Amino acid sequence: MKIAVYCQHVLGMGHLLRTLAILEALPGHERLLCAGGPASPAALPEGVRLVRLPALAMDADFGALTLAGEALEQAKAERRQRLWQTLETLRPDVFFVELYPFGRKAFEFELTPVLTAIREGRFGPCAVVCGVRDILVEKKDQAAYEARVIDRLRRFFDAVLVHADPRLFPLSETFARLDDIPVPVRYTGYVAPVRRPGRTRAAVRREFGVAEDAAWIVVSAGGGRVGSEVPLAVLAACREQPRLARAAVRIFAGPYAPAAAYAAMEQAAAGLPDARVARFAPGFVDLLAAADLSVSLAGYNTVMDVLAAGARALVTPFDQNREQRLRAERLRDRGLLGLVEPAELAPAALADRLLAALDGPPPPPAAIDLSGAATTARLLTGLSRRSGA
Repeated sequence: MKIAVYCQHVLGMGHLLRTLAILEALPGHERLLCAGGPASPAALPEGVRLVRLPALAMDADFGALTLAGEALEQAKAERRQRLWQTLETLRPDVFFVELYPFGRKAFEFELTPVLTAIREGRFGPCAVVCGVRDILVEKKDQAAYEARVIDRLRRFFDAVLVHADPRLFPLSETFARLDDIPVPVRYTGYVAPVRRPGRTRAAVRREFGVAEDAAWIVVSAGGGRVGSEVPLAVLAACREQPRLARAAVRIFAGPYAPAAAYAAMEQAAAGLPDARVARFAPGFVDLLAAADLSVSLAGYNTVMDVLAAGARALVTPFDQNREQRLRAERLRDRGLLGLVEPAELAPAALADRLLAALDGPPPPPAAIDLSGAATTARLLTGLSRRSGA
């Protein structure tokens, strides 16, 4: 079976990492990823072929694409041609589109032509499936947005797969017209990472130079384009309190962290005896399982790492939109993590929160479906069979 996946990450890496986990859950199939975001250090699953589209992203305010004028038009033209040629050559059984039409309206310039061609049968029989996360960001005109999504689903798609557990977050909480969606909607569970064999607590601690009896705090900021205030606040809090100053602190600033923010973290870490800064670590769930505390933003993928690891965690939501705060508050109410408000990032206040989290009990087992990658793979292959592939 031939599966083509389209993924366009525009700010962090969450959409890409979720897509890679789904592709990894589809061994034995011919898999091709069309990726159009900035280059990422995340490893491609074995056997997956990558087609890179000229990179486009959004600025940190989500106000505009990172290219403009003639450069943007050239990138658009090349992307349209490359995506079309890829699908024309592969003739996939399934075209899996990450987020669109619930987002990525700015990329209709390349998606509408190929989706229209698929509906016309120009690439052979092909099921078109949308994958969407648990929480959608709010829109200025929500009614018009939902009408547009429903129209695109009716015209181009065969199914919607929601990467969530409806017991925690049904899609209807952020998409009021769920019942009007004209194609089947299936929940897959959350797409969570799988721990790697052999990466035991002791092995991971050795890998990162952390003593077995040390308190280990892992701090992360997702892709890093936003959120650098969280690692900097943790480093400042650790300097405030002798016990925290002795902790092993490992900062993962994100591959897209601005150079100035990264340099500021390195400078702040230099004032502590066992603090180090890096941009990225593969197999992040294994780090959290070996650590004593995770401190981070509240993005989808980081939170799934926390839940899969069963880690103690504090999160500070990125409040540009509602997504991270809604997720953080729901999980806090279930006792699965702690929520740190921006005002609590002051050194003394944050030091108190860090100590309380380190001394507190581990969270209860998360009664949340984390099988999203495997379930998505099963549903995709089922849809292909129904399409006659």
